[in-house]
Amino acid sequence: MDINSIISSNLLQLQQTVQMSVLQNAMNMETVAAVKLLEDMPQTAAPHPYKGSAVDIQG
Repeated sequence: MDINSIISSNLLQLQQTVQMSVLQNAMNMETVAAVKLLEDMPQTAAPHPYKGSAVDIQG
C-alpha cells in the first residue's frame, strides 16, 4: 500500500469523525435550546374551551 492511499484513507476517516463531532455538537445545542424553551413556557393550565359552560341533558 503506498503512502498516498494511506494518507487518503486516514483523511477520509478524520473527515467522518469531524462531521460526526459537529453533528453531535449541533444536536446537543438544539436539545439545550428545546429544554430551555420548554422550561420557560408558562406552567398554568389553560381552561377547557367548553367544559362546564353547558349542560346537555336528554331524557
